[in-house]
Amino acid sequence: MLTGTTASAEDPRPVPVLAAQFASTPRGASLARRSAVRRMGEWGYPPESDTSCAVALVVGELAANAVRHGRVAGHDFRLRLDLDEKRRLVRIEVADAAGKRPPAAPPSSHPDGESGRGLLLVDVLAARWGSAPRDPVGKTVWAEVPADAPPGS
Repeated sequence: MLTGTTASAEDPRPVPVLAAQFASTPRGASLARRSAVRRMGEWGYPPESDTSCAVALVVGELAANAVRHGRVAGHDFRLRLDLDEKRRLVRIEVADAAGKRPPAAPPSSHPDGESGRGLLLVDVLAARWGSAPRDPVGKTVWAEVPADAPPGS
């Protein structure tokens, strides 16, 4: 797993970024979700906080979609998590090697269906979301989740 920091011109303090690669398997998706919850805790959002729970759900859904719909043999998927304290957003990016992009809007789902609700959850929990082509191959699906003030701040 790789991690790093970023800093903006307005605020030179580094903000830790989670950037990691995971196997394109259900276990990899689970590890991505747990890594996101751990990083949220490091940022001051305990696992039981609304913000951490929302991020965990969105990461879980996007990682599961990368495994289920974006899997290309021999390629992992990447997770990037970034906290924008000024805008009070957590940006989540999940990149895979498949070029097929998700629908622009969440699909309608039959209430008795066993799948199809993931992007509905992302749509409800995220302030906005979308996808973009990834260079040289694949796509990145991203979502921005509103971040409440960390408890105790």
